[in-house]
This record gives sequence, structure tokens and C-alpha cells, in this order.
Amino acid sequence: MPIEQRGVDTIPEAERTSTPRDLISILLGSNLCLGVIVFGWLPVSFGLGLWPAVTSIVAGTIVGVAVTAPLALVSLRTATNLSTSSGAAFGVRGRLVGSVVGLLLSLGYTTLTLWIGGDVMLGTLARLAGLPTGGLAHTLVYALLAACTVVGAVYGYRLLLKLSKVLAIGMTALLLLGLVAYAPDLTTAAQPGTSYLLGAFWPTWVLSAVAAGLSGPIAFITLLGDYTRYISPLRHSPRRVLRATSLGLVAGLLLPQLFGTYTAVAARAALDYAGPLVAASPAWYLVPLLLAATAGSVGNAGLMLYSMGLDLDAILPRATRTRATLVVAAVATVFVFLGHFAWDAQSAMTSFVLLLTAIGTPWAVITMIAHARCGGAYDAEALQVYNRRAHGGIYWFRAGWNARATVSWAIGATLGLCAVSTPLYEGPLLALTGGVDCSFVLSGVVGGAAYAALGARGARAPEPEPEVAVS
Repeated sequence: MPIEQRGVDTIPEAERTSTPRDLISILLGSNLCLGVIVFGWLPVSFGLGLWPAVTSIVAGTIVGVAVTAPLALVSLRTATNLSTSSGAAFGVRGRLVGSVVGLLLSLGYTTLTLWIGGDVMLGTLARLAGLPTGGLAHTLVYALLAACTVVGAVYGYRLLLKLSKVLAIGMTALLLLGLVAYAPDLTTAAQPGTSYLLGAFWPTWVLSAVAAGLSGPIAFITLLGDYTRYISPLRHSPRRVLRATSLGLVAGLLLPQLFGTYTAVAARAALDYAGPLVAASPAWYLVPLLLAATAGSVGNAGLMLYSMGLDLDAILPRATRTRATLVVAAVATVFVFLGHFAWDAQSAMTSFVLLLTAIGTPWAVITMIAHARCGGAYDAEALQVYNRRAHGGIYWFRAGWNARATVSWAIGATLGLCAVSTPLYEGPLLALTGGVDCSFVLSGVVGGAAYAALGARGARAPEPEPEVAVS
């Protein structure tokens, strides 16, 4: 299979051969991994019992999918990734806001996937073969996972799609076996010795809905276009693509996260997930658990790393996608080691997802408002001006920036950060919300309202060629 040569340039119609079914496969298969499963542990670590944890994850995920899934339609029209597409709203240079947000999101989730996958992989090997679990062993395992991930990311979309199709079947079977493996120890009560992280039930439940539920779909606000740019709007209608995106996100996020909640409760994993998960596993499930830790981690981290390469390629047009991918792989590996040796897992994860949710939501809302306003009609050539190191075009605005859209995003993101509640930082506006984290709602609503109030009207694309969608 040849290495993908496309970066963030426009995908020709002849190469747009993916289908909505492929989209479901990639969203399902790539997310059935420990990097997503571990988010199901967060509500348990916050002090919630089984059913409050489940309801918070389901509620947050459904809201997040409703907000995020429509973004898939943008790249269906532009044939390029979402950060580049956002140039229609932010300007061809202003779309760097989306590239930076996407790069940070993918970096965090790549790091998390390799981190937790490596820990579980080493723990199962220690039980199976008595391998040591010291610093050298962790270093070797992390390096091995990172190397396998780089191969998939460098080869690109087609290889990752094939891998996701295999994982969608294989990982589902492994998780079903896990339900049986951990069933004897399942309980519905909160973990002994834990208390509500925010001192009361409802603030903690809302925190769980945001940190564990909503954060999953929000992680895809810049990623969905990486897949839908390969789907042709001439053969597949927006309704089918939106339906496939919603189904893929709901199934791909809820299945692994609820498995994480189930196993966290059964393994009494209040303060740590990887260690208790391995310790509570019956001997017969250790090999399936090892397979889940390796294959699932490579599939998910490979897609995230692929997206990181695209975002860096968009920021630095002189870099090829392959070189950009290798650079971000090295950075992600460094963060994996920091995550294991220097950070507290719960605090780092919670703070990361809440802060980036507050920053990313207004960008997503503004991008969707611009998409609705232009009716999905874009000038694909004008979106590529910055990538060609040129000037001009209908999305040039002023020096390549639409100041109104950028200021609107900054206002929304700033207010969102002021209303966020994390173990490491609490915003000053929490006193007005009773300590409940409303950062994503506030940032999205304020950012979108500011964009409308400032009259931030993106340039309209020329009349598009007639398109006929096949249902």
C-alpha cells in the first residue's frame, strides 16, 4: 500500500471514494481502545456510583454529538480538513486557530492512549510472564507502541481505515469477553473511601457529564473532516453523512466508555485505572486484555497522530505531511513519558479535557454558523491560498484574518476558561454558577452570539456547480 501523499490540499473528486459506512467503521473501530475506555473511569474516580456514572456519560455524549456531528458536513463540501475549511469564517490565516486547537486536542488524546495502553500492556505482561515493571520496561513499551503508531499514521488514511474495520469487529469481541470476565465483582455502589469530588452530587455529576461524556465528541471537532473529505457529495447526501457521523460517534464513544465504567466499578478502581484493571482480571482474560491494550491503542493513536500531522502541515505549509507526522510523533512520545513519570492521572486528564473543551467549543460553533450562512457553498481554491504561500481570494479578509470571527472566538474561549472547574484550576465565574462547570455552554453560546452580534459575515463563495446527491 503506497504512503498517502495528500496533506491539507483539496482532495480530487476521483479520489473521494469513501462511503458513510466507512465513516462509521473508522469512528467505531478507532475508539474501541483503552484511551477512550479510561474516560469511563473518571466518574468513578469522582465518587459516583455505577448508575450516576452511566447517566452522566450518556447525557454528556448525546449533547456533544448533537453539537459536533454537523461539522462533518463542512469537509464533505470543501474536500479538505476542518481547520483549513474554517478559513471561510476565520480567514485563510485565521484558520490557524483551528489548526492549533486540533493539534492540542490530538496531542492530548494520542498521549493518553499510548500512556494508558502501555501501562495495561506492561501490567498484563508482568502477570503473564513475570516481566519487571520499572522505568526501563515502561520506556521500552511506550517506544514500541509509539513506533507502531507512527507506521499507521505515516501510511495514512487508507491503511488506518482498513485497520479500523478490523478493530471494529475484534475489539467488540474483546470487550464482550471483558463483560463476562469482570461480572462477578460488579457492584452499583460508589467506591469505598471516595467522596464527591466537588463536595456534592449534582456539581460532581455535571463535571462527569462534561469531562467524561461531552469531551469525547468535542475531541472530534477538528478531526471529522479528515475522514469526510474522502466522501463525495455527488454520491452521498449530507443527511446520510450526518446520520453515519452521529451513529459512529455515539457507538464509538459510549461502548468503550461504559465498558470503562463497568470495569472501574468491578475492579474497585477509585484512584487508578490500569493497575486495578489488570489485578482484577481473571487469568483467562489476560491475553485478550493484552490484545486490547496493543491493537486498540495503535488504531486510536494512529488516527490521532495522522490528524496531528495534518494540523502541523496546515500550520507549516513547507512541511510535508510525512515530516510533520514524524515531528508530532516525537512530541507526543515525550508527553507520554511526562504523563507516566511526572503527572497525576486524574488531575491531568480532567484539567486537559475541560480546558480544551472551553477553548474548542466556540471555534466549532462559529465554523458551523459560517457553514449554515453560506449554505455549504465554498470556494475550494480560495481556501488553499495560505497553503500555497499566496495572497488574496474571497477568504483573505484583512491580511488573511477575519478579525470579527477571531475576536468572537477569543471572547467565548476566555469566558469559558473563567467558568471552568478542574482539580488544578477554578475560574472566577464559578461563584455565579453555584460551582457547576458550565464552561462549554458559556463559551459556545457567547462565542456564537458575539459572532452574530458583530455582523461577522464571511465572504460568499461563487455560485457552485450543480450537485446531485444520491440518497
